[in-house]
Amino acid sequence: MQSLWMLVASLLFSIMGVCVKLSSDYYSTAEVVLCRGLVGMAVIIGLIRIKGGTLKTPFPRDHMIRGGIGVISLWLWFYSFSLLPVATATTLNYMSSIWIAVMLFGAAWWQGKKRFEWGLAGTVVLSFIGVALLMHPSITADEMLGGSIALFSGVLSALVYLQVRKLGLLGEPEYRVVFYFSFTGFLAGVAGCIVTGSLPFWHDHDVRGVALIVTIGLTATLAQIAMTRAYRLGNTLVTANLQYTGIVFASLWGLLIWGDAPGWRGWAGIAIILLSGIVSTFYNHRSQQASKNLPPVDPIASEV
Repeated sequence: MQSLWMLVASLLFSIMGVCVKLSSDYYSTAEVVLCRGLVGMAVIIGLIRIKGGTLKTPFPRDHMIRGGIGVISLWLWFYSFSLLPVATATTLNYMSSIWIAVMLFGAAWWQGKKRFEWGLAGTVVLSFIGVALLMHPSITADEMLGGSIALFSGVLSALVYLQVRKLGLLGEPEYRVVFYFSFTGFLAGVAGCIVTGSLPFWHDHDVRGVALIVTIGLTATLAQIAMTRAYRLGNTLVTANLQYTGIVFASLWGLLIWGDAPGWRGWAGIAIILLSGIVSTFYNHRSQQASKNLPPVDPIASEV
């Protein structure tokens, strides 16, 4: 199933998250966003030179929407790490899958002509319960601002994923979608660095810091390609549900690097997330088998 590309993306995003946390000792959020975009553009241009392709697109407006919303969401999420515990910031941002289900339900209700996939939506909710058990987030009174920022970043992420799905169905190749997002992030990073006076070229560098920032760019770019493929070719709700595996990967990295053992409740959450992913994949496969003999439908309309 093409949705399983999200597993690859989640693993790479979890590695990126570890590097973002470690790089905070060397670079500001603006510098991280700038360098992530710069490395992403370099990687895509290299792939085009090797395998061919073009950056010319017939959908500049859609790329602007995806890039603009995506960069704002990314910036808010990175910034929330400075205001909240990692567990809380990550959990609130990963509510994006819940928001996707809500948006698809709202679209289905508004159009009144398409059946909503309640079974798949249920597995998304089940996965979030697993995330809550694993991360056991908490917000104190002085963390309300950070919580609101992380929550809003999740809402924007949901819009981004649906826009990625739309671009994929319009026929845009993954590399082009990722390039324009990287380009938008690069410009936003430059603007942020100028405002804060923290351009990465204006201060000394450490080998470890440079290695981290390059790894962030590489893993983010490859993860974006895998994620775009998953949303383009797979079922939206299944892909959104599999995104929760990123929490599992992040928790395992925390255990290996920082010795943060999940505890019995955390392991129960991991089991629920994995079970939900298996159930959603099986459910979607059964639905596809049942619909093989049905007349073809518009792929975009079928999502709602």
